[in-house]
Parts: sequence; structure tokens; C-alpha cells
Amino acid sequence: MNYRDFLQKLIYWTINPIVKGMIKVGITPNIITFLGLVFNVVAAALLVWGGLEHPGELHYMGWAGGIILFAGLFDMMDGRVARVGGKASTFGALFDSVLDRYSELVTLFGFFYWLILSGYPVGSILTFVALIGSIMVSYVRARAEGLDIECKVGLMQRPERVVVTALGAILAPICSSSTFDGTLVFIYAMGVIALLANLTAFWRIWHCYNQLKVKK
Repeated sequence: MNYRDFLQKLIYWTINPIVKGMIKVGITPNIITFLGLVFNVVAAALLVWGGLEHPGELHYMGWAGGIILFAGLFDMMDGRVARVGGKASTFGALFDSVLDRYSELVTLFGFFYWLILSGYPVGSILTFVALIGSIMVSYVRARAEGLDIECKVGLMQRPERVVVTALGAILAPICSSSTFDGTLVFIYAMGVIALLANLTAFWRIWHCYNQLKVKK
């Protein structure tokens, strides 16, 4: 069992009582998916407002990181509700994937905008590159599955990206002091995603190339 499977089992064990409660009161997976998007939009709006009204104030970034981490729970609960409650559907899978992409685009745009307004051009560029990598990781997998190729290889999949983004944002104000700019913690986190997400996208392209060669 790899680390992702172990963490998944641990998280499912933790959220199962909540999942069963949602099923009992009739909350559908699509509602949970939509609520996750709403929380991510709130996080992005907080960053945009903080950048416009109070550029450089890190507590906006910290709160946004906490909201994004909370929203990530909805991303896990929707699939769990669908499976445990017998409500899985093809449209639900499509709806979940599309809203996940919107969530990533919206939140990374919020950080991108906050960094620009707060005077961190290099950090904003890294965030934009991270955004490109995040979308391409998902896009390559979707195209691969359209060609009947399983494509889940790589180091920086969506759960890892959410955790690194959220923790980078949460730790930024905590690590900030008179001698250290906490914003750098978040910028380093974006650098990690920018590098590993794009490497993952190319890794998946190479994986598909090899799989298609075998099928010939």
C-alpha cells in the first residue's frame, strides 16, 4: 500500500460518520461538489479583496488557505457519498471534474492577483506556471482516458496540489516575522507545484506514448 492509499483510507475512516449523516438527510454528491466550489470562490474573493484593500497583509492569505483546505474535504466527501450512498453517475463524475478545474483556476488566480498587488512579480509568475501545470496534469489524464489509457502516474496530483497550496498559505503569516517575509513560504510552495505539476504532465505524456507503442 502506497502513501496515497494509506492516507485515503485514514481520511475515509475519519469522514465516514459525516458521509453517512449526509446520505440520511438526502444531500446529494452534486450539492457537495457545488459547495466545494463555493468555498474556493470565497477564498479567491478574500484574496482579491485583501490585495485591493490591504496589499501585503498576510492574514488574508492565511484565511484563504484555511478555507481551501476545508473545501478540499468536500472534494473527498462528494465521491464518498456517491459510492456509499449508491448515487454514483456518469454526469456526477463529469460535474465533479469540471468544478474541480474551476476551483483550481479560481483559487490560483486569487493568489496570483494578491501577489501582483502586493509587489511579488516573481511569485505571481510562479503561481501562473503552477496553474498551467495543474490544468495540464488533469487535461493529459482526460485525453488519455479518451484513448482508453489509464493515466494516474505522477507526483503532484490534485490532492497534493491542494494540500501544498493550502499549507503554504496558512504557514505564510505564521512564519512571518520582523526578519523573515512569510510570503516567501507560499512562493516556495508555488515553486514546488510549478515544477512538479509540469513534470507530472510530461511524465503522463511519456506514459501515454509508451502505452500507445505497446498497443500497436
